[in-house]
Amino acid sequence: MFSLPKICCLLLTTFLAAALPSSRADEPTTADARFEKIARDCIEQYLALKPEWATTLGEHRFDARLNDRTHAGIDAEVALAERALQALAAVPTAELSAVNRVDAEILKNNLESTVFELRTVREWQWNPLQYNVGNAIYLLLSREFAPLPERLRNVKGRLEAVPAAVAAAKANLQNPPVVHTETAIVQNAGTLRLVREELNAFLEKAPELKTAIAPVQAAAVAALEDYGKWLKEDLLPRSKGDFRLGDEKFRQRLRYSLESDLSKEEILRRAEAELKKAQAEMYATARPLYRKYFPDRDDPGATPYPESLKAVCKAVLDKLAETRPDNDTIVGLAKTDLKATTDFVRAHRLVSVPDEPVEVVVMPEFQRGFAVAYCDAPGALAKNEATFYAISPTPADWPPARRTSFFKEYNDYMLQDLTIHEAMPGHYLQLTLANRFQAPTLVRGVWTSGMFMEGWATYAEQFMAAAGYGGPEVKMEQLKMRLRLILNAILDQKIHTAGMTEKEAIDLMMNEGFQEEGEAFGKWRRANLSATQLSTYFVGNAEVNDLVRDYRAKHGGDQADVQAMHDRILSFGSAAPRYLRALLGM
Repeated sequence: MFSLPKICCLLLTTFLAAALPSSRADEPTTADARFEKIARDCIEQYLALKPEWATTLGEHRFDARLNDRTHAGIDAEVALAERALQALAAVPTAELSAVNRVDAEILKNNLESTVFELRTVREWQWNPLQYNVGNAIYLLLSREFAPLPERLRNVKGRLEAVPAAVAAAKANLQNPPVVHTETAIVQNAGTLRLVREELNAFLEKAPELKTAIAPVQAAAVAALEDYGKWLKEDLLPRSKGDFRLGDEKFRQRLRYSLESDLSKEEILRRAEAELKKAQAEMYATARPLYRKYFPDRDDPGATPYPESLKAVCKAVLDKLAETRPDNDTIVGLAKTDLKATTDFVRAHRLVSVPDEPVEVVVMPEFQRGFAVAYCDAPGALAKNEATFYAISPTPADWPPARRTSFFKEYNDYMLQDLTIHEAMPGHYLQLTLANRFQAPTLVRGVWTSGMFMEGWATYAEQFMAAAGYGGPEVKMEQLKMRLRLILNAILDQKIHTAGMTEKEAIDLMMNEGFQEEGEAFGKWRRANLSATQLSTYFVGNAEVNDLVRDYRAKHGGDQADVQAMHDRILSFGSAAPRYLRALLGM
C-alpha cells in the first residue's frame, strides 16, 4: 500500500477538518446562504483534491499536479463527500430557492455517487484505465488558455508525478477484466508517444525550458515504458476479473447516473417497444429510396413484412455506405458537414447558434479504443476556450476488412448525422449554452447530467431530420442511430446483469440495428468498459422528447415557437430533465 508522506497527510487532515460543518458564530443563517457556503466549500476542496478534474473544468490553479491515486487520496475524497453530505442533510431544502433546491439535489446525488463508486464499485482496484495520465498532460498542451511557457512549466510538474501514478497503479490493481487491461495497454502506448515525441514539438517553441524539462520527461518516459511492460507481462496474465457489474451495483449506478425514477425493467420494456417503432419508420423511409436506387428489382411490398423490412433497409443502407470517407478524408469532410449543419440551423431558426469557436480534430491516440468521436467542450470555469469535435481514425492494428467495415458504418451520410450529434446543434451547441448559465453556486456546471447531454444530442438528430436536413438519406442514418441508441440500453443491462454473450450482442446489433461488424465489435468492447453509460442515450432521449411534448402542450402545441422552446430548455445548464421540468414550471 502506498500513502502520502506524513507531512502531506497532516496538511490534508487539517484541510478537511476545517471543512464542513462548522459552528462558528458568523456562519450564515438562512437556508440559501447555508447551502451556498456548503457548495462553495465542497467544490473548492474537490478542485484541490482532483487537479486533473479542475483542469477539465477550466480551473488552472492546480495544473502542476496529478490526482492522488493512492489509498490516502481515495480516502480523502470519500471523507470530503461524507462531510459535505452530513452538512447538506442539516439544510432545510424546503426553504431553498427554486434554483438552489435543484442544485442541492444535484449535489447530494453526486456526493452519494462518489461514495458508492469509491467504496462499493471500487474501480480503482480493477480498472487500469483510471491510471492513464495522458489527458492530464494533453489538456495543458491542446488548450491555449495561458502562454505556452506557463503551460509547459505545469506539464513539468505533472511529468514529475508520473512515476508516483504508475506506482499507485501497481499497488492498487489486483484482478482487472482482460478487456480493461488490453485497452489500457493501447492507451498507455499513446500516452508514451505523447510524452516521448509529441511534447517535443511544443518544447521547440519554448527552447528556454528544454533543459529543465528534459530530466523529468526522461523519467516519465521510463516510468511509462516500465508501466507498459508491467501491463503486458504482469497484469495481463492475471487479468481474470469479470467486467460485468452485476444486478445490484448496476441498479445503484443507473439511479445515480440517470437521475431518473425509471427502473431497469421499465427502461428495457420501453426500449424493446421503441425498437419496433423505429424499425417501422426506417422501413417507410427506405421504400422510396429502394425504388430510386433499384428500379429493376421487385416491389419490396411483395415480400412478407418482417423479411421485406430487413431486406429493403439493408439494401438501402448498403447503397448509402458506398459513398464513404477514409482515414485521410474524414476530418476534412466533418469540417464541411459542420458548416452545412450550422447554416441549416440558422436558416430554419431551430435554436440560437453560439459564436464560441469549435474545431474538428483527430482524436489523440491515447484516448482511442473507447468511442468513435466525442465533443470536448470547455469546462464551466474556462474563459474563451475552444470546443473540440474529435474523430478517431481506425486503429493501426485493424485488418483491412474491419477498416472497410468501419467506414461503411461512418459513410458520408452517417458522418453528417454524427456531426449533428457531436457538434451542431448537439453537444457543442448545448454545452456552450450551458456554460453561459449562472446560479448562486457552480454545482450545475461542475456536476453535469450526461443523460441530458446525450438526450439533447440524440433529440437534435431527430429534429434536424424532421426539418429535412440531408433528405431521406440522412434520415435513414439518423434512424439507424436511433436504433443504435435503443439497442444501447438493451445491451447495457443485458450484458451487465443477464450474461449476454459477445455473439448474442453482435447478432442483435447487426440483425436488428443494421450495424456493420466493426461498429458492433467496438460497441461490445465499449459496453464491457462502461456499465450504465450506454443507457444514458435512450433514457435521455425519451425524457427530452417527453419534456418537449409537454412544453408544447403548455405553450401552443404545434404553433409553439421552436427556437424559443429550444432556447428556453437549454437555458438552465446541463441538468437532468426531472429538474428542468421543475424550473420550467411543468
